[in-house]
Amino acid sequence: MVVDTLDNLEKYASLNSFFAQAIDFIKSHDLKSLELSKIELNGKDLCINVAQTNPKTKEQAKLETHNEFIDIQIPLSGTEVMGYTPGANLPTNAAYNAEKDITFFEGMAENYVAVKPGMFAIFFPQDGHAPGISNEGVKKVIVKVKA
Repeated sequence: MVVDTLDNLEKYASLNSFFAQAIDFIKSHDLKSLELSKIELNGKDLCINVAQTNPKTKEQAKLETHNEFIDIQIPLSGTEVMGYTPGANLPTNAAYNAEKDITFFEGMAENYVAVKPGMFAIFFPQDGHAPGISNEGVKKVIVKVKA
């Protein structure tokens, strides 16, 4: 897991072959003005999801992982709290949904971090994360990057 400010996003370009293209899109677009949508930048290997979350508590946020994709999550309209649990600490008996590339886990995250507009969080396949925790819901960008 990585949490940082958008000013430093380019420092992470070498972590994945699709990151440079994702970063170029993020830096060259006014993300707040994007309509709720899904934008394919490189087929299914690199997509931008512009979403609006509903209010959610820590107890309601489900821990999840993705085997095939890395998430770059960028809140736009307010602070989003994101839970994190290292993959090594997640239960091993949870069912993986290959069609949706997601595994959900019972229980709450071990750690929580507030990610504000102007910041981002990167979750790799080994990172259990519980996103979307906020009192009001937030507009956000979720970049799905083939791992």
